[in-house]
Amino acid sequence: MFVRCLLVLFCAVPLLSATAQDLKIPLEEVAQVGRYQPIGVGVSHKGRIFMTFPKKKNDKNYSYNYGLVELVNGKRLPYPNALWNQWDSTQAPNRFVNVQAAVVDADDNLWVLDPSNPDDQPPVVSGIKLLKINLSDNKVERIYRFEDLPRERTGLNDVRIDTRRQLAYLSDPVLAALVVLDLRTGKSRVVLQGDKSTTTEPGFVLRLDGKEVKDKMGKPFSSNVNGIALTPDFKYLYYRAINQTKLYRIGTEYLANPALPPAELVSHVETVGETGVSHGMLADMQGNIYLSDSPNYAIRRVTPAGRFETLVHDSRLSWPDTFALGPDGYLYLTATQINRAPKWNAGESKVDYPFRLYRLKLPKN
Repeated sequence: MFVRCLLVLFCAVPLLSATAQDLKIPLEEVAQVGRYQPIGVGVSHKGRIFMTFPKKKNDKNYSYNYGLVELVNGKRLPYPNALWNQWDSTQAPNRFVNVQAAVVDADDNLWVLDPSNPDDQPPVVSGIKLLKINLSDNKVERIYRFEDLPRERTGLNDVRIDTRRQLAYLSDPVLAALVVLDLRTGKSRVVLQGDKSTTTEPGFVLRLDGKEVKDKMGKPFSSNVNGIALTPDFKYLYYRAINQTKLYRIGTEYLANPALPPAELVSHVETVGETGVSHGMLADMQGNIYLSDSPNYAIRRVTPAGRFETLVHDSRLSWPDTFALGPDGYLYLTATQINRAPKWNAGESKVDYPFRLYRLKLPKN
């Protein structure tokens, strides 16, 4: 496939090269959240911090009370209110079931993704939703239900909002696809399903903390397309599966065109390069793409010049999962320690409690 090279970003070449740098930026602890495992984090334009917590039924070591919180003076407050966080099966459409992502868009709205699938089980179909919350009055403005997806087989994971085109882009590891949601009409489309860019590499097994991530039956952890990042100019969506080492991108102009045949859409997928194992991902205004590096307990970035830089290497960074940029110039991130859960350790928790939220000050260049 021919891969274009653009001035604002970088060429599709192997990124691990002699130009790699270690910037050694200190990792700062923002807050401790006890036995509540954080997954998503979002930071508003005014510095408000939001965190998501999954609902689990089969881990006696794990605590759960709120799916979405605002962190205020180090305390977890249910957001947008306590009622949304009082989940029960009969109220799933209007309660949080298993909140995954909390993303702040360019207009300072908070978008909350609830795939409604506790413990990675088949979802509570009526609970699948994406909320738009107005941060000026903390009110839910709209709820998207994804009724045109095969909801009983979905596993929506991450979301980015294109305010220019009024589209949302989502990853779905279960469908092994990207989902494009029209925010005006509420209609969604499944794209790039089963493409090599959205699927795992056959036989690829994660190795973290010195051992393979497998359950008691010997089945390895596996995830298709998972982390995604949208450039602030809304030109490119970056994405990748956890169980492979390549990073891909596609121009949003192609994702936004429902008339493109699947084969033509695939032809616009670009291979950025080898970036190793990664979960969380984010793009900044300068064109840097930030990536977690779980095997090495690190956060890295690919610069517009094509340099592969390590920002921080710290043993506390166990499965860094979600990133958010703050107005203070910090990159905020969760360390989920997913591979240390009982499921992947013969029923024994290896988690280093308490769970924490971290940040690091980004360099200005």
